[in-house]
Amino acid sequence: MQIMITGGAGFIGSNFVHHLSQNEDYDLVVLDKLTYAGDMENLKEVRDKIKFVKGDLTDEEVVSRTMKDCDMVVNFAAETHVDVSIEDPGIFLKSNVIGTYNLLEHVRKYDVERYLQISTDEVYGSIMDGSFTESSNLDPSSPYSASKASGDLLVNAYFKTYSLPLLVTRSSNNFGPRQFPEKLIPSFIIKALQDQPLPVYGDGKNIRDWIYVMDNCRGIESVLMRGKLGETYNIGGGNEKNNLEITHMLLEILGKPKSLITYVEDRLGHDRRYSLDSTKIKKLGWEPIWDFREALQETVRWYQENFEKFQ
Repeated sequence: MQIMITGGAGFIGSNFVHHLSQNEDYDLVVLDKLTYAGDMENLKEVRDKIKFVKGDLTDEEVVSRTMKDCDMVVNFAAETHVDVSIEDPGIFLKSNVIGTYNLLEHVRKYDVERYLQISTDEVYGSIMDGSFTESSNLDPSSPYSASKASGDLLVNAYFKTYSLPLLVTRSSNNFGPRQFPEKLIPSFIIKALQDQPLPVYGDGKNIRDWIYVMDNCRGIESVLMRGKLGETYNIGGGNEKNNLEITHMLLEILGKPKSLITYVEDRLGHDRRYSLDSTKIKKLGWEPIWDFREALQETVRWYQENFEKFQ
């Protein structure tokens, strides 16, 4: 079975490639533009097990050439940094909307068995009580989350209009090895290792549900292979913690002082709390298996071992 993985040199994508490479029945084709967040170093251990194509989702010729012999497609490729989306929304619309459109048009063209769109819990916006289900309204707060919601809606429309074999997953905040240090956990690990200030937005009480990336990869594979076509599946880790709690845990693991914490002006449109109901995917037989603290320690260990790469 040949599986095309877009964005496979990025954070979640490369971990997914590592996960699937353990199965000899999968023939993996990775398409990645290799922007700042995509790195061939992320694939060095599995380079002999994959075919790699450098290219952009919006390039019709590259997508056509890469997808034509594939049985399944998993689309991780996206611009994902919220702060950057606030400064420059246009690149997010190009990658996350036009790129998705181009992939869907080629799913129409070729005999693809299954296409899975990788999305985010941020498309739902903020929730103060309870948890979002897959039927909750979309209410994105940033250009990034709006562009991801747009991609999800395109997938839904193409399923209804063209009866294509499409699926969507929306995961909570991922953490783990190979993440570019622009997001909270890897950024704070690298800064703390250098005894630099850790800039906490606002009062630090914004809550996220955290999931270790390998648990998410297992969930994605479950949906790809067993999910009902046309459906969306939430993948949450069940680890709701505010940013200050995460910061304190990282400092404790690293043996660094709390004096490194610096409070800064809150981000524009900063959602207060994310929370996912993962009941639906659990019916496919998936459960998160990583203990949060152990996964966080494993993540810290990886960045300590690879510290020179980020200097």
